[in-house]
Amino acid sequence: MIREIVEKTLILLVLVAFGCNKQQQNDVTLDNVSIIPEPASLTKGNGSFEINKSTKIYFQAGHEELSKIAETFSGKLEKAAGFALQIEASANATDVSENSILFTTESADASLGGEGYTLDVTKTGVVAKAIEPAGIFYAMQSIKQLLPPEIESTKQVNDISWRLPVVSVKDTPRFAWRGMHLDVSRHMSSVEFVKKYIDNMAMHKLNTFHWHLTDDQGWRIEIKKYPKLTEIGAWRDETLVGHAGSTKYDGKRYGGFYTQEEIKEVVDYAQKRYITVVPEIEMPGHATAAVAAYPELGVTGNRPDVVKEWGVFLDIYGVQDETFEFLENVLLEVFELFPSKYIHIGGDEAWKDQWDNDPKVQAKIKELGLKDSHELQSWFITRMEKFINEHDRQIIGWDEILEGGLAPNAAVMSWRGEEGGIEAAKQKHYVVMTPGSHVYFDHFQGDPKFEPLQFGGFTTLEKVYSYNPTPDDLTDEEKKYILGAQANVWSEYLPTSEKVEYVVFPRMAALSEVVWSPLAKKSWETFKEKIPEQLQRYDYRGINYSKSIYYVTYHLAKDSSTNKFTVTLKNQFELPDMRYTLNGGDPTSSSELYESPLILEEGTVIKAGLFEDKVIKGKVTEITVKSEEDTKKH
Repeated sequence: MIREIVEKTLILLVLVAFGCNKQQQNDVTLDNVSIIPEPASLTKGNGSFEINKSTKIYFQAGHEELSKIAETFSGKLEKAAGFALQIEASANATDVSENSILFTTESADASLGGEGYTLDVTKTGVVAKAIEPAGIFYAMQSIKQLLPPEIESTKQVNDISWRLPVVSVKDTPRFAWRGMHLDVSRHMSSVEFVKKYIDNMAMHKLNTFHWHLTDDQGWRIEIKKYPKLTEIGAWRDETLVGHAGSTKYDGKRYGGFYTQEEIKEVVDYAQKRYITVVPEIEMPGHATAAVAAYPELGVTGNRPDVVKEWGVFLDIYGVQDETFEFLENVLLEVFELFPSKYIHIGGDEAWKDQWDNDPKVQAKIKELGLKDSHELQSWFITRMEKFINEHDRQIIGWDEILEGGLAPNAAVMSWRGEEGGIEAAKQKHYVVMTPGSHVYFDHFQGDPKFEPLQFGGFTTLEKVYSYNPTPDDLTDEEKKYILGAQANVWSEYLPTSEKVEYVVFPRMAALSEVVWSPLAKKSWETFKEKIPEQLQRYDYRGINYSKSIYYVTYHLAKDSSTNKFTVTLKNQFELPDMRYTLNGGDPTSSSELYESPLILEEGTVIKAGLFEDKVIKGKVTEITVKSEEDTKKH
């Protein structure tokens, strides 16, 4: 009997010890609070709140949108944890009862604006407050980021404690325009992928999806009044293989378009995630696909082929009344599909050769009393702006619309550096900063030897993170005209959804802190610490992100006196555990540790990799030491 009591006591002590140890493990994990983008204010407390099968979600009675946000969160938890939470309306939506989550607009902080929120996690429950449902939606995103990465799993994950750390968050975005662009004219994305793209934007608290729907290589939006736009303009005979200038083609007809029903489906999907879809209908340049469908819209009257190469092409809309009638009718259908305040009209890279060489166009310039074709483009844009304004919309265009004079109410998207944006802001026009130097995601983000074919350039995760959309050249008053920033994804070299994701992630995470987080709260070192967990979330979401931040890159320098080379290894995150071999074999966690530059003979082959917890983080770098590498830096 005594022996039995002793055995039971020992078992109980072991169980208690195991429970304490498990709690300690949870507490250790919860010490690392990670929210991307970094909130305006976050205070950590002690302890945690566990979401379990008995937890309830309450939402303020009479607020249907809050109910839907609660359902979204419960559905996410059900997939990952295997249990759904009971959801109830609450008439007294100011206090939280034990073991519950409350979404409410009662007593919300109005100073945080429509997208701001407060979030308080205690040991007994969670309260999220905002004056608008959008704020509650962003609070819900933060709640998910406070949970383990497994919350993003699409199938049940066992043996996970769904704990939230005790925190108090007060948050509001820095900028109103937090955007991602997607070009579907060069290579088209499926509706399913566009929805996934929007979901991933929502995860990062981005709110504007710029959909590039027309260009020389394809017209992608159904316009019922003009069926040839999609019968002819949506298809090219074949596609260039490789960079512009290549003479190789794939020999395959390519094309497609979105029906108006599909457009409505995407717009509705985005609205439910508090994302505005801004369509881009290019004019007056990048018009080849449209002119191929209706040659009378152009200048020459000839029918061009839908372009199968990459670059900028000559076909431009004419300035005859029939062309404006066409564009206005197209926009009338666009207005019905897109409720967005802004309509993007392109305006970029409009070569003027056809205008300059056409007597009718030159006569029009003279008739209007204009100086040249640049002023004619300004007249063209201003005429279209007047029509768009008459329908309670605003135009936004690339910074070339400044040339020849800016239309009265136009907003400018500054892509050729920041100069156009600065000039527009000084003229009291609203601006979205999107310079190629920092936020063109079709540029390489790692060593080109490891990257898939891309446009060019070199824009690392750190370079994206370093961007500040408000130039010092502007006064405080002029800075108020900076709406925000966005990243652009041009798809010439991105034929698949996997390649689109590869160039976008994890750079979208850096962009999110650029446009959401207060400048004083941005910290590259802190952001780097948050990235590994963010990548785990990407894994669970099935995102094909780039691991280029973990690639080992190198610098070679030849000593002419010895004919030997100094080889310096590095990686973007400056992590220490780089291992290498000189015998031709792939490195392992027990290979030689790189500690200082190596002095090697020409012809030596180095293989190197970055390790963490004895697991390689990226690809193996293979370097052949030779003279042609003397001045290369990667």
